[in-house]
Amino acid sequence: MNTATPRTAPPLPCAPVTAICVVRPARPEDAAALAALSQPFVTSGELRRRPVALYAAHAADFLVAEGPGGALEGCLALRVHAADAEGGRGPAGVLYNFCVARHRQGSGLGGRLLRAVLARARAQSVGCLFTATVGSGGLFLRHGFAPAGVRLAPPVWATSLDPRRNARVLARPL
Repeated sequence: MNTATPRTAPPLPCAPVTAICVVRPARPEDAAALAALSQPFVTSGELRRRPVALYAAHAADFLVAEGPGGALEGCLALRVHAADAEGGRGPAGVLYNFCVARHRQGSGLGGRLLRAVLARARAQSVGCLFTATVGSGGLFLRHGFAPAGVRLAPPVWATSLDPRRNARVLARPL
């Protein structure tokens, strides 16, 4: 999960997105567009393949960046896991399926989506956020994430990580 360009081409320069993209919650009808937006990252191995039905079923997890023509140009999902009564930890969040369309990379859209999801997590009283990345994780690191042990993450999510992907787990307290 990262915003790195799939390894097939360098990013194109683009204009800032603050005035031309709207960040909004995803809707089930966005599922096909979410799958299409994610496809280049699936092909490059940076994201896991997810069926369109899964995007529809979990649309409430996603924030999307919608361009002026209505096309989705970025997305990021937050899944909140209940408090761990045994471990004494409060609710934790997991960020996943973070991607930005190639023509928008370097424009600030990824940072804008990440800040919006951080605000959403705070509003849901999430105590700590986790993510896994096969890339550099630079955007996450610039927003306060740091390498973390998987044992601190929500167990259901931690056990779902594929060790063959060699992903780094990052965390950020809120």
